[in-house]
Amino acid sequence: MGDASTQQAETKHCETQEVTTDQHIQQEVLTKEMNLFHRLHLEGRLNNKLGAADVLQLTSVHSLQSHESCAEEELSQTFIQKLLMMNYRARYIKYKETNEESHNEQGTNDSCRQKADSDDFFFNLGSLPNKGISKSERIHPMDVQMAVFHCADGFLKQLMVTKLSQCQYALPLLVPDPFTRQIEFPLWTFRQINKSWKKRNTNNETISQTYPVYKAQTPMVSFFRFGSVSSSKSQLMNSLINEKHDTFFHRNCPGSSRTRVLMDGVVEIAWFCPSGSCDDKFTDCVAFSNLHGDAGDHEKQLKILTEMASVNVVLLPQLQKKDKNMIKLQQLYKDSKPLICLFTDDDTALTVRGKKYRIGLKNRNQSDVSEELKRAINECLSESSSTFRLEDLSKHSTDIRVDEEDDEDCRRGREAAQQMMSLLEKKDLIEIKDSFLPHQGKLWHQWSQKNKELHRPRANETEMDISRKLTEMKKMREQQHESDISEFMKFFIKEINTDTGDNMYFIKWLGIILDEYISADLSDLHRKYNEKWSVVLKMKESDESEQLTAEQAELERISEDLQTAGFGLEHIMREIGQIYESCSSVEKNKKDLPFDFSSLPSLAAKMMISGFPLELMDGDAAHVPVIWISAVLDKLIQKLGDQRVFVLSVLGIQSSGKSTMLNAMFGLEFAVSAGRCTRGAFMQLVKVSDEMKTQMNFDYILVVDTEGLRALELAGRSTRHHDNELATFVVGLANMTLINIFGENPSEMQDILQIVVQAFLRMKMVRLNPSCVFVHQNVSDITAGEKNKEGRRRLLQTLDEMTKLAAEEEVYDAECFSDVIEFDIQKDVKYFAQLWKGNPPMAPPNPNYCENIQELKKTIVSHASNSDQTMLRDLKDRIKDLWEALLNERFVFSFRDSLEISAYRKLETEYSKWSWSLRSAMMETENKLHIQIENEATNEVEETNLQTELKKTRDEVEKSMSEFFEKDKDKDILIQWKTSFEIKIKELQENIVRETKKKLNGILQQRDLKKKIDAQRKHHENALYEKSKELPLKLKDNAQDEETLKKEFDLFWEQNVDSIVSDTPSIKYIDIMRDLREILNEVYESAPVDHIKENSEYTNIFTVSSYCEYVIFKKSTKKGFRVAAKGAYRKFKKAFGYIQTLSPEKEAQIKSLITDVDQQTDKMIQSFNISKMGYNISCIKQLIDYIKERVTQHQEESEKYEFKNEFFIDLVLSICEKANETITDQHRLFKEANDPAIYIEKKREEYYSIFQKQCHEATSGAIFGKIICQKLKESIEQSVYKKTARDLTYEIMKNCESLKGNRLNIEKHILKTLAEEEDFVKYMDYIIYPSQHFKSFIRDEVSRYITDKFSVSVLPKMEKNIKLLQQKIMNAAHESTEHVQENRGDVGLWLKSFTQQLSDVLIFSEKDLSGVKHDSVEDFNLLEDVIRKELPDIMSDISKRFNTNTFPSNLDYKIRPDTILIGHFCQCCWVQCPFCGVTCTHTTKNHYGDHRAPFHRSIGLNGIYYNNTSNLSTYICTSAVGNSNLHFHPNDSDDNFLWGDYRTAGGVYADWSITPDLSELPYWKWFVCRFQKDLETYHKKTFEGEGEIPYEWRKYSKKEVIESLDQ
Repeated sequence: MGDASTQQAETKHCETQEVTTDQHIQQEVLTKEMNLFHRLHLEGRLNNKLGAADVLQLTSVHSLQSHESCAEEELSQTFIQKLLMMNYRARYIKYKETNEESHNEQGTNDSCRQKADSDDFFFNLGSLPNKGISKSERIHPMDVQMAVFHCADGFLKQLMVTKLSQCQYALPLLVPDPFTRQIEFPLWTFRQINKSWKKRNTNNETISQTYPVYKAQTPMVSFFRFGSVSSSKSQLMNSLINEKHDTFFHRNCPGSSRTRVLMDGVVEIAWFCPSGSCDDKFTDCVAFSNLHGDAGDHEKQLKILTEMASVNVVLLPQLQKKDKNMIKLQQLYKDSKPLICLFTDDDTALTVRGKKYRIGLKNRNQSDVSEELKRAINECLSESSSTFRLEDLSKHSTDIRVDEEDDEDCRRGREAAQQMMSLLEKKDLIEIKDSFLPHQGKLWHQWSQKNKELHRPRANETEMDISRKLTEMKKMREQQHESDISEFMKFFIKEINTDTGDNMYFIKWLGIILDEYISADLSDLHRKYNEKWSVVLKMKESDESEQLTAEQAELERISEDLQTAGFGLEHIMREIGQIYESCSSVEKNKKDLPFDFSSLPSLAAKMMISGFPLELMDGDAAHVPVIWISAVLDKLIQKLGDQRVFVLSVLGIQSSGKSTMLNAMFGLEFAVSAGRCTRGAFMQLVKVSDEMKTQMNFDYILVVDTEGLRALELAGRSTRHHDNELATFVVGLANMTLINIFGENPSEMQDILQIVVQAFLRMKMVRLNPSCVFVHQNVSDITAGEKNKEGRRRLLQTLDEMTKLAAEEEVYDAECFSDVIEFDIQKDVKYFAQLWKGNPPMAPPNPNYCENIQELKKTIVSHASNSDQTMLRDLKDRIKDLWEALLNERFVFSFRDSLEISAYRKLETEYSKWSWSLRSAMMETENKLHIQIENEATNEVEETNLQTELKKTRDEVEKSMSEFFEKDKDKDILIQWKTSFEIKIKELQENIVRETKKKLNGILQQRDLKKKIDAQRKHHENALYEKSKELPLKLKDNAQDEETLKKEFDLFWEQNVDSIVSDTPSIKYIDIMRDLREILNEVYESAPVDHIKENSEYTNIFTVSSYCEYVIFKKSTKKGFRVAAKGAYRKFKKAFGYIQTLSPEKEAQIKSLITDVDQQTDKMIQSFNISKMGYNISCIKQLIDYIKERVTQHQEESEKYEFKNEFFIDLVLSICEKANETITDQHRLFKEANDPAIYIEKKREEYYSIFQKQCHEATSGAIFGKIICQKLKESIEQSVYKKTARDLTYEIMKNCESLKGNRLNIEKHILKTLAEEEDFVKYMDYIIYPSQHFKSFIRDEVSRYITDKFSVSVLPKMEKNIKLLQQKIMNAAHESTEHVQENRGDVGLWLKSFTQQLSDVLIFSEKDLSGVKHDSVEDFNLLEDVIRKELPDIMSDISKRFNTNTFPSNLDYKIRPDTILIGHFCQCCWVQCPFCGVTCTHTTKNHYGDHRAPFHRSIGLNGIYYNNTSNLSTYICTSAVGNSNLHFHPNDSDDNFLWGDYRTAGGVYADWSITPDLSELPYWKWFVCRFQKDLETYHKKTFEGEGEIPYEWRKYSKKEVIESLDQ
C-alpha cells in the first residue's frame, strides 16, 4: 500500500513537472518570437497590419539600391522590395552585424587564441567557446519571410504569395499562428495564381493547360519527417522539382541558421509543371507539400496532409520500436495509400513491398537517391487515381482557420461577387458583352468611328456636312443613353458605391471569379486559333490560294471571337465610363441609375488610388474617352490634391515583356500572358515615399502600359497608322518613354524604331521635350562589353537613319536622332538579361534581369529628378490636346498645347498687373510734378528724375517677375517667354517715362503760354476785390442790416463787373465740324466733294465692312478669295469671295491704318490740353495734316491700289465726329474756368462773404484767411476729383468683373453684353472695328460702375480724400504759424511756408495772392483759426456739388477712369484673322509668337461668299483648316493653297495660328441665325444654296450661348 502511494505521488510529481516544463518552453518560444519581431522592427505591425500601399511605393533605401547586405532592422523591407521585383535572391539577403556584436565575436576569438594551445586546437574541439552568443544569433531568412507574412493584411499576403509563386518558391499552405498556434489555411493568398503546363495525350500530341492553382486537380506528394534527421528533406524535394533552383529553403541555402523561430509546423506547397518534353521528371502536374519540423509535434498538419496526399513520403532516423512516433508510422503503413520511407541511417537501395517503398540515404549518391525517389513516386502516381484540389483542403479539418471564412470583409466581398456573377450563368461568353455591357458595344464603336470621320473630312465637306455628323453623333449618344443598365452593372455600381470595408475585396473577388469564368472558353478559343494559324502557315507554303482565303477568313473570325470573349474588370469600368459619357453628352441622368451620374468618376478615382489600373485608351474602339478620363482625373485631384506626377510610358513589340518589366519594377499587376494581353493603354499610380519626394520633386509616378506594336490579331489590317497613333499619344503624354526591344532582330528593331522616332520628332515639332530609354531585353550575353559597344553603335546608326526618313515624312529638318531629342547613347540604352533562368514553366526569374530592372529604376529616378513638373491638372489637358491632335491626322499642324496657352494667358494677366503697377506709379508722379509745374516749383523735367521716381516700383515689379518665373507651377513652360517679357517691361517703362516727360514738358510750355490768361484772370479778381473794399466804408451805419448789405452788394456787383471784364472778350462756343468742313473745302477747292458740304451725309468709316469702294485698282485682279476642292464636281472651281476686290490682307492693312490713325489722333487731342489751353482751329488743322500724311504714306507703299478722295474725307470726318464730344467737353471746362463773365460770376458768393466780414469790421487777418480759403476752393476741388478718379480706377481694376484680368476676360463680357442687348449695329461695330467697340464698352462699364457704386464707393472715396486734404491744409497752416513765430517773420514768410508745404498736393502758390494786399496781417494764430473755421464750409460746399453728373464732367479727359483704363487695356494686339475677322487676343501689341484667338467664327460674317453665286459662306476657319482637300485663292494671287497649309500663302496668313477645332462654338452660330436677315441685308447676299445655315445651328438659345462663354 505504501509502495503504491509512493508511486502515485511520484507520478503526480512527474506530471506537474512536465506541465511546468511545457509552460516554460512555451513561454520561451513566445519570448523568442517577440524578440524576432522586435529585431525586425515589426512588433507594431502585429495588430496594425502592413498593407500593399505601404510597400508599393518608390522608396530611397530599399527599392533603389541593390542590397548585398543591410541593417537588421531593414531586413523585412528589403526582402519585400526584392520579392516585389521577382528577385528570388530576396531570401538570401545578408545583413550587417552591429559594432557591439562584431566586437564580442572578435573579443571571444582573441581570448580563444590566447588560451588554446595547439593540442586544444586540434584535439579538444569541444573546449573551444562557441563563436558568437545568442544575442548575435543570425535571423533565419524564412523567419523574415514569415514575419512579414504574419504582419501583412490580406491584400499584401496575396501579393506576397503571388510574387513567391512567380519566383518559383514554395508557398505557405498551413501556417500556425506564432502566438496562439491556431493553424491558418491562407486560401485567399492563392487566388491570383495560375499554373500552366504541357502534357502529351495518348496520340503523343502536346496539350497546353492553364488553371487557377486553387482549382487544379493534381496528385499531391506529401513530405514530412519524424525525429531529427541528418539529410535535408527540402533539398531532396528540390531535386525532384527543379535541381537548379531551391524551391524549398533548406539548411544548406545561403544565410541558413540552426535557429528558426516561425517555420516549425508550417506546411509549404509547390507544383511541378511539365513542359511537354520527353525529359520531364513527371508527365503531369504534381503538387508537393512539405511539413517543416518534426511531424510528431504537429499532428493536425500531419493528419490533413496524409488524408489529402496521393503519396506520402516520410524521412526517418533509426527509430526504436517503442518510439512514440511508431503508432503513426504503423497507421501510414496500414493505409492503402502509397508510402515511401527514406531512412537516413540505412544505405540500401530502393526496395518495394506492395505500395510501400523503402530507400536508404546513408552514404548514398544524392543523384541516385533522387532518381530512385522519382521512379518510386511515378510508380505510385500511375497506380493512384486520387487527386488533390487546394480549395477542398478546408473540408478535411474543422480545426483550422480559413482566412477567407474568418475575415468578414473578405467573406462579404466573395458573397457579393458570387451573387453578381450568378447573373451571368449559362450565358455564351461571346454574347455577354452585348447583353450586359451594351454602352461599350456597337454604338460606342460607331460613335468613335464617326468622331474620327468628323475630324478627318473628305473633299467638298461643308459646315452642313459637319453639322450632320455632329447630329448623328448626338443621336448615337442619345441611343447609348437610352440603353438600359444591366442588373449586372447595377449590382457592381451599387456595391462599389457603398462605404463598407469589403469594397476592395469585392473588386478583387470579382476579378478572380471572372478570370475563372472565362478561362475555359478562352483556352478553347486560343487552341482553335493556334490550330487554324498552323493550317494557314502550311497553306502559304504550299500556295493553295483558293482554300487559303477561306481559312484566313475563319482565322479572322476566331480572332474576333477572342477579342469579344475577353471580359474583365477593365470592361466593367469601361462600361461605367460610357454610361458617364452618354449622360454627360445629353446632360441628363439615366432613369435606372440610383444616383447622379456625376458620382461615377469618383468610383474610378477611388480604385486608382487603391492601386487598380484605369483604361486610358479603349483598345477595342482605338479611342480615348476624353470626357470620362478628364472627369476621373478631376475627382482624383479632389481626393489627392493637384499632385505632381512623373509620367512613365512603355512602347514595344507585342509580347516583348513590357508589362512584366513594369510589374517587376514597381510591384504592379498589369496583365501578362502570351499573345495580346494589353489592349489600348492603361495607367496606374505609384506613390513616391515622403523621403523620395524631395529628391524627385514628384508625388506619384503614373505608369502607362500599352498594347504591343505590330500585334498578331491585327495582321493584315492597317496597323501602321494605329501604331503611329498609339506611339505618338503615349510619347507625348510621358515625361519618359521606355522603348522595349525584345532581342536584337534587325527587322523588328527597324520597324519599331521608325514608329518611335516619328513620335519623338512630332513632339519636337510641337515643342514638347520627353526623354527616352531603350531597353534591349533577352540579350544572351550582357557581360560582353565590346558587344554592347557595337550594339549601341548599330542602334544609333539605325536611329539616325530612321530620323532622316521620319523628317522627310513630317517635312522637318533633322539629320540625326540627337537633333530630335536629348539622348545619351551610353546612359540611355540598357541591356537586359533573359527573363527566365532556365526553361519555363519551372524556371524562376533571372536575378540578373532583376538587377537590370534595378539599374533602369535608378536611371528613371535620375531623369525624374531633372524633369519638368507635371501636375495632374496639366496631365488632363495634355491628354485632351494630344488626342484632339491625333484625331485630326495631321498631328503637328493640329496640336494645340492647352498647357502652354493657359500658361501664356496667366503670364499676360501678370503682365497686365506689372504694367498697371508701373503706370499707376507714374500717374502719381505725373500728378505731383504737374502740381509743382503749375505752382512754378518745377521748371524742368528730366528722364533721369522720372526714372528715379519709378525705381521703387520698378524694383518691386522686377522682383515679382523673378518670383513668378522661378516659382510658378508652370515655370518650365513660362521660361521660354521670360526674356521677351523682361524686354517688354523694360520697353514699357521707357515708354511711360518718355510719354510722361513729353506730357509734363507740354504742360511746362502751356504754363508759359497761358500765363497771360492767368494774369488777366487774377487782374480781374484782384481789381474787383480792391473795389469791393471801398463799399463797407460807405455802409458803416447800416452794417448790421443784412438785407441792406445784400441789396447794396448786388448793386455794386452789377455796376462794377461789366466795367472790369469789358476789356476781355468772352470765350465763344465752338463747332468742330463746321471748322473741319471749312478747312476741307479749302483743301479740295479745285475738286469739291459733295459730302464736305454743310448738312450733307457722309459714310462713317468705322462701320464700313469693306474698303473696296474707296480704292482704284492699279491693275485688274484675276482671282477672287476662293475655297475649292480638287476634282470638284462643278466645272468651275468652288469658291467664295469678290471678283474685283481687295484681298483680306489688303483689307486688314487698311483697317490697321484706320485703327492706328484713330489711336494716334486720340493721343494728339489729349496733348492739346484743351481744358487748360482752350480750343483753336489749328488743332483741327494739325489732325487733318497728320491724317493726310498717313494716308499718303500708305498709298505710296501699296502696289495694287490707290485711295479715292472720299477715303481721306470720310476718315477725317469720322475721326473728328468721334472726337467732337470730347473736344467740346474739354473746351467747356476751359470756358468755365477762363471766360471772365462765367468765372467772375462763380466768385460772387465768395466776394459777398468777404464783403460781409469787412462790413462787420473784421481784422485784416480774418479777411486774409477768408480770401485764402476762397482761393484754395477751386484747387481743392480739382485735387479731390483727380485723387478720387485715380482711387476709383484702382478699385475698378480689382472689383469690376468685366474689367479685371486680361484682355480675354473683357472680350467675354463684351460678347455677353452684345447678346443681352441684341443690337445688330453694335455687333457690326464690334466685328469691323473691335478696338473702337472695346473703348466704348470700357466707357460704358466705368459709367455704370460709377452710377451703381456712387453712394457706396465713389462718394466715400471723395469724402475720405476731402478729409485727408483738409488735414494737410490745417497742418500746413499750423506749421507755418509755428515757423513764423520761431523766426519772427512776417505774413510773407507765413505765406511762403504755407504754399511750399502744399506744393505737392494743390495747385496753389504765392502768385495766386499777388494782387491781394495783406501786409497788415500780424496775428497768425487768428489767421490759422480763421482757416480752421472756414475750411469745413468750403469742403462741405465741394461735397454737396459732387454727384454722378458733376464727377465725370468736372474731370479733365486725361484723368478720367475710363481714359486711364482704355490706355491700359487697349495697348494690345488688334490684328484680325484674314478669314473670319476675329481679333487676336494677345494682351500686348508686339507679342511673342503668332496671332491667335480661342474661337473663330463663320467667314460669312466678313462678307465672304461663293463665287458665281450670291450665297454667303457658313465655313468656320477652324473647321476649314482641318480639311486636307479644301483650297483657297488669295485675291491678289494666281496660286491656290490648301486651307491646311494656309501659312504658305504668306503675308497675314503666315502670322496666324489657326488649329483645327470642331468645338461646338454655339455663340457665333446663334448670332448667324438670330441676325440672318440683318446680315443678308448688310452684305446684300443670302445664306442659301451651298451657304445654307445648318439646321442644328438654330437649336441654341440666347441663354445657352451666354453660358457657353464661361466654359
